[in-house]
Amino acid sequence: MLKPNIRILDFDASVRIQYNLLVKYPHQIIPLTGLAPYARLWMNRQTSKAIRQRIEKTEQNHVTFLGSGDFHHISSLLLNQFTEPISLINFDFHPDWDILSPRYSCGAWINQALKRKNILKCILLGVSSDDISNPWIHSGNLGALKNDRLEIYPYTHECSTVFLRHVPENKSLKLQKSFLNTRIYWEELKKKNLRDFFGSVIKRLPAKRVYVSIDKDCLCSEYALTNWEEGKLSLDELLLMLRLIKDNLDIVGLDITGEYSNIFVSGWLKNLISRADHPREVKAQKYPQSEVARINESTNLKILETLFP
Repeated sequence: MLKPNIRILDFDASVRIQYNLLVKYPHQIIPLTGLAPYARLWMNRQTSKAIRQRIEKTEQNHVTFLGSGDFHHISSLLLNQFTEPISLINFDFHPDWDILSPRYSCGAWINQALKRKNILKCILLGVSSDDISNPWIHSGNLGALKNDRLEIYPYTHECSTVFLRHVPENKSLKLQKSFLNTRIYWEELKKKNLRDFFGSVIKRLPAKRVYVSIDKDCLCSEYALTNWEEGKLSLDELLLMLRLIKDNLDIVGLDITGEYSNIFVSGWLKNLISRADHPREVKAQKYPQSEVARINESTNLKILETLFP
């Protein structure tokens, strides 16, 4: 069962400055700023091992803050703490299933998670980025859709077209196949009664013990200012689904990412890719640091208040 303690993996100080959060909840801060330039966006095995050594002795059943979404791949390390059968639910604007990205990267961590046999199913919610559009969808892990191991529910997304690749049948989408391509029609959350629809989704989970990951870039910028594009979910919609998870499943762990922080990376290659990969402008850049922290802290508090009323 999830405990009302928070653990901050302090890569970028973005959560450490949220003073109301720290006052209200018992917390542990694990200093990792020295590893941040090597861990941001992706990391090698040496950096991964160094981070694992810092967190492996800490308890499992906490809410863990990771800072910027650039560190979302740390979720895959947190999942290593669990050996029992679990389901994974991820709220995110991006699918993080790119088969061409480095192994330990924020764009591919879902693939790493699905390599673990104890993760019986993964549900992605709020994914609405171009990563599931042509041509980028061609580097996605489409094979994970087989047997409904992975289900993807965008908030809203137009039909996607895949050329010359097999797309498995899946409960989260409808397919129209022709000789050279397959058209994917997504089950959009925007068009659903969320309470009824998401309630039916979680009833089908093969494991009722669940790990939840929340990247706040799935939210509108009114509720989250991040290093990435603006999502489409409202905070009320996120909290509704979170309540359904809490009331019907056993949350064994949960992490939150999607803060905003200045980008510092190691090496010219990572710097080049970081500049190309990140949006040129994000709304967080238009606000002073104090306002960015206030907006993100307010959302973090509401998430925690939903989990621990």
